[in-house]
Amino acid sequence: MPSPYAIPAQPVPAIPIVGSSKLFPVRRIWCVGRNYAEHAREMGSDPTREPPFFFAKPGDAVVPLGGTLTYPPTTQDLHHEVELAVAIGKAGRNLSPQEATGLVFGYAVALDMTRRDLQAEAKRTARPWDIAKGFDQSCPISAITTDVDREILASARISLSVNGVERQTALIGDMIWSVEECLAALSQLVELLPGDLLLTGTPAGVGPVIAGEQLHAVCEGIGELRIEYQA
Repeated sequence: MPSPYAIPAQPVPAIPIVGSSKLFPVRRIWCVGRNYAEHAREMGSDPTREPPFFFAKPGDAVVPLGGTLTYPPTTQDLHHEVELAVAIGKAGRNLSPQEATGLVFGYAVALDMTRRDLQAEAKRTARPWDIAKGFDQSCPISAITTDVDREILASARISLSVNGVERQTALIGDMIWSVEECLAALSQLVELLPGDLLLTGTPAGVGPVIAGEQLHAVCEGIGELRIEYQA
């Protein structure tokens, strides 16, 4: 049967699931900005409980299980941001936090890689900073863990080290807005659908990465991720 498409269709990006031979197909990647108080301060903001705000990465920015990545072009200031990722398995809109819990399929640890110099220039000129966040390979991510106790998750530690030196660490419970509150807020803006991912914000300690450095991200009870950048 001939293809209905005028050009070759690209494969659906997908993430392995712990303990399963099946894959999680990625639709969209949503990200929460400034969701840890200390990170908000280091970025020059006041960490009050203002409504959470969101930005996006394309679905094919995921790099399942990490590995060796090519240093992205047009930046001299690539930054790491370790985050808890939430995989969505059901549809929902205009949800309460309690209702939003029913959409969660599982969790992973991910990196929201950022071309900080491009972001800073975009902010300075009052332009969108999508290209600082949504570039190729900008979302390395671990396998998805589905069997997670939400109460235990709140006390789990998330961390990132570069060349064995810890740079970021916090408890998931330190987030200004909880997972459920973030999902509920996002569901007021768009309909959440199966295959969506939500990156829930990064702790303080974001910083530069250069070619040759090795990154190790860990979220207790969820997973870990190792990547290395090459020139």
